[in-house]
Amino acid sequence: MTNDAGIRPEVAPSGPGCVECTDGGGWWFHLRRCAECGHIGCCDSSPEQHASAHAAETGHPIIQSYEPGEDWFWDYTTEQIVEGPDLAPPVNHPVDQPAPGPQGAVPADWVQHIHQ
Repeated sequence: MTNDAGIRPEVAPSGPGCVECTDGGGWWFHLRRCAECGHIGCCDSSPEQHASAHAAETGHPIIQSYEPGEDWFWDYTTEQIVEGPDLAPPVNHPVDQPAPGPQGAVPADWVQHIHQ
């Protein structure tokens, strides 16, 4: 199933990491990219779940994984994987950036803080 509503392929990502975690000194497990505006947020397993919060606040329903080697899209409205076009580069966070990340901000007991 292809869903082009909520996808703007020409929009570049907002940066290499979760906008809110970076601004607030937080950390993330994995990253997601808003397919409409390029906002990078942390996944729903991350402590703050900024990607889904962004979707709820803005009405931007489609995300794409921002992890190296992953290119799947997710639609928050249907709660299903959808197909989408190639998005503007870069298509993932820097490969030397660890997951969880960012380096130096992840607590030693990070596994105890993720959402299952």
